[in-house]
Amino acid sequence: MTRRVLIRATGVARPGQLAGLGKALATSGARLLDINQSVTFGILSLEALVGLPRESDLEGALATTGDTLGLDVQAIQVSAEDYQRWSVQASQPRLILTLLAPHLPAGILAEVGALTAEHGLTVELIHRLSGREPLDGGMPEHGACVECWLRGEEVDLDALREKALALGAMHGVDIALQEDSIWRRHRRLVCFDMDSTLIQAEVIDELARRHGVGDEVAEVTERAMRGELDFQQSFRERMRKLRGLDESVLAEIAESLPLMDGLERLMRHLKRLGYRTAILSGGFTYFARHLQDRLGFDEVHANELLIEDGKVTGEVREPILDADRKAELLREIAAREGLAMEQTIAVGDGANDLKMLAAAGLGIAFRAKPMVRAQARQSISTLGLDAVLYLIGYRHGDLEEG
Repeated sequence: MTRRVLIRATGVARPGQLAGLGKALATSGARLLDINQSVTFGILSLEALVGLPRESDLEGALATTGDTLGLDVQAIQVSAEDYQRWSVQASQPRLILTLLAPHLPAGILAEVGALTAEHGLTVELIHRLSGREPLDGGMPEHGACVECWLRGEEVDLDALREKALALGAMHGVDIALQEDSIWRRHRRLVCFDMDSTLIQAEVIDELARRHGVGDEVAEVTERAMRGELDFQQSFRERMRKLRGLDESVLAEIAESLPLMDGLERLMRHLKRLGYRTAILSGGFTYFARHLQDRLGFDEVHANELLIEDGKVTGEVREPILDADRKAELLREIAAREGLAMEQTIAVGDGANDLKMLAAAGLGIAFRAKPMVRAQARQSISTLGLDAVLYLIGYRHGDLEEG
């Protein structure tokens, strides 16, 4: 017969402590069943679950070892019932809850704790992905991000996300929820909308303003938002109002496109880490290719403006790239690259992106309107585009040091 004991050791971290504890366990004939160790601000916390022969005097050995190592060591008997409960919990599905904001208010922890408890979830681990705050009290360079691992029986994920979205809005914090799986660590393809996602502009509105028809195009856009026109109808009507625009205006706008916060850092790391990247846009190839040349996107799919004699004709080459086509292209690229859909990421801001976001393994609404945030599985509103790296699970330190 064996007994199970939880060893808990805390104290100021220093070299050799793990070796000393390990030697005491080995001398007592212990079998290692589970172990966790962390060091925070120089304080070590170690928990080890071990199996022991009934006659073992581990407790005595640990008392002596703890004094030698400068650690407070406890040995807690674990009943068969507690061990069984732990085993069942460890086999339950894991959720990843990510908190993102320029800085995280302490009160959000209590709120998140209450929300997860309400849904029968246990917080298994909390760790920081973002860099450390500067000593002068300023904001972390790329925002604050904390990741929580949750376990529990199957929950209504849609209901939990809805409550998390409302809670985050109250505190100015993005709260993302993902089901943990092997695919989460093996995303390989990232597809982006362009206007108001990669750039801080809607190109068609800028073209209309330069052509003197800004109010007319805005009125068509408003009719589409009221549901009076679908995307293709509104797109064609807005395009007709651009007839006669000089091609030189396109070049001027392309050269001054305002990039979204965090885009250059995001692309630098995605390329370094071997991701394939694509622009899937209801905007125009003229501007998407400019971004491709500047930032290194692997491929571009958008609407091609027809130009004759140096003037915009008001037409585009068919077929128009709409919501259905975006989702279809995402699937086509994944299939061509030999990727499972779970390995894909899509990022966009508008209703025209929702089908693409739903098709992707990780769909992210970026600085989107409330309706889009509510329907997307994940959203980022408080940080720049490089916060996508946090949702993939990368630590700031690993990225900057790698």
